[in-house]
Amino acid sequence: MFQIMVVEDDKSAARLLRAVLSHAGYEVAAAENGLEALALLDSRHVDLIVMDLMMPGMDGYTLTENLRSSGNTVPILMLTAKQLPADKYRGFLAGTDDYMTKPFDEEEFLLRIKALLRRAGISSEHRLRIGNVTLDYDALSVSRGDEVQTLPPKEFYLLYKLLSYPGKIFTRIQLMDEIWGMESESVDTTVNVHINRLRKRFDHYPEFEIVAIRGIGYKAVVL
Repeated sequence: MFQIMVVEDDKSAARLLRAVLSHAGYEVAAAENGLEALALLDSRHVDLIVMDLMMPGMDGYTLTENLRSSGNTVPILMLTAKQLPADKYRGFLAGTDDYMTKPFDEEEFLLRIKALLRRAGISSEHRLRIGNVTLDYDALSVSRGDEVQTLPPKEFYLLYKLLSYPGKIFTRIQLMDEIWGMESESVDTTVNVHINRLRKRFDHYPEFEIVAIRGIGYKAVVL
């Protein structure tokens, strides 16, 4: 499931955004300002950020500039009540990818989210194709030619996450957080067990492999 961070200090606006995004099938994390957002980004992977501009502690402009200056290319959608052209120009110069003003149309908002994910190379259609291999998120299945395997949910979500970002290293803690959840009593050795099962299932697939990064975590390599 795709992870979207909402950075918004207005509690009512944050609740609305969470509801709209959750209903559309996204996992949502929340931060009240830029400082909280940066702390959250250190502990979990995020596919896209929706942020307000005017926030205490660190505003949206500064957060965007900090992310871009550090090489973080996560898609950013600024959603703000500031409507002047100068505000939009400043947002784009800071490094945002898109800009919407409040109040916003929910359908247009979701379409823009999909467009940003698509531009970033992230499929939001619940199907992922790697060469001759197709992962169907809704069916929890992996198919290659006439061969179709239906995976246990955790195994599928783990494989889907890794293959959605070929070459990207995920720590065990990130994978535990996203697949099992922060409240899970599972330990990070659970990730190792599921990775080993996936390797055995797909060791005859020439399209990809799952590589262990010693002391850190795992990445998928598309061959």
